[in-house]
Amino acid sequence: MRVAIIHYWLIGTRGGEKVVEQLCHMYPSADIFTHVIDRGRISDTILKHRIETTFIGNLPFAKKHYQKYLPLMPLALEQLDLSGYDLIISSEAGPAKGIVPMPGAVHVCYCHSPMRYIWNMYHDYNGSLGRAGKMVFSLSAHYLHIWDAVTANRVDSFVANSANVARRIGRYYDRHAEIVFPPVDISRFRPSVSDDGFYLVAGQLVGYKRVDLAIEAFNRMGKRLIVAGGGEQYANLKKIAGPTITMLDRVSDETLDDLYTRCRALIFPGEEDFGIIPVEAMASGKPVIAYGRGGALETVVADATGIFFKQQTVDDLIDAVEQLENNGVLLTPHEIAAHARRFDAPVFRQRMSRVIELAIADNTQTPADHPLQAVEGKPAPAPIAFSGGGLK
Repeated sequence: MRVAIIHYWLIGTRGGEKVVEQLCHMYPSADIFTHVIDRGRISDTILKHRIETTFIGNLPFAKKHYQKYLPLMPLALEQLDLSGYDLIISSEAGPAKGIVPMPGAVHVCYCHSPMRYIWNMYHDYNGSLGRAGKMVFSLSAHYLHIWDAVTANRVDSFVANSANVARRIGRYYDRHAEIVFPPVDISRFRPSVSDDGFYLVAGQLVGYKRVDLAIEAFNRMGKRLIVAGGGEQYANLKKIAGPTITMLDRVSDETLDDLYTRCRALIFPGEEDFGIIPVEAMASGKPVIAYGRGGALETVVADATGIFFKQQTVDDLIDAVEQLENNGVLLTPHEIAAHARRFDAPVFRQRMSRVIELAIADNTQTPADHPLQAVEGKPAPAPIAFSGGGLK
């Protein structure tokens, strides 16, 4: 069986690329297709595979400004020749699922989220642009809405990284999605029963993660906070960081693992589709103080492995920190780490394999195999199924 893996862009190693790594372990002979690649920032696991880029990768400054070529990406995907592949696995958060599969090929889409910038976060992205940018983005998004919804029909089976994302798939694509949590390499971490008294924020520093909220809260409390991560917000956040805030920019996995071990708790003030960082902190035995929306609700257990705050305000975050310091959490560090093991990478591979096997089996059914079998040589009627809240 020839396997193709489609990923939106390979310009770093984050949650989406961790999924691709595990797919590479599952299918060591698979070929990878992507819009843009920066080989210096991709793991050896992925680089062992044959990787082909769309024409986007040949455009000027594509590695740095790839997102500006978003309106061209549907055309680029549809030009990929996947006629020799039996199984296609798309890893979707930017345009990836819109390839044209051949008849007989099985297309499974692992969806980190329907494209945020044209769906649930459209107004956030549009609002951050100037007048000319808004005009261009609005026109492009209108066309992309239509294309993205239509190309959902090119997918045989959707897999969501959380119930949170599965609901979006139902709303925007009118499709059911199985839920397989993304992989976390739990073996990297060792639970620690002590701490050095500081709190930690980690990850890419972009606006919706609301790291500014954490900095303002710890400025007011005068408590120690370490921010480990680079990104577009780094310079602005460093300007507002007070004397008790340490800004580290991007750090290695080894440094981040050490920070998890030595911190008192992780601060997670944004709303994520899933959120691997809280799982990594819990694998190190550390509780999580998280905004009570999105994927954190599926990984953190209230009052047992962490504390939730209800509103994205400085006051609510301060209250949550004080609650942790006064009352702690119900589970011990080793119990918190045990909870995190349900998100381990082998669990992902096992569940993903099962979903793919079912998709392949469903695609190879003959009419006689169908639950509504043909009668007297007549074709079996199409079943009525409920999906995404509507008749299909």
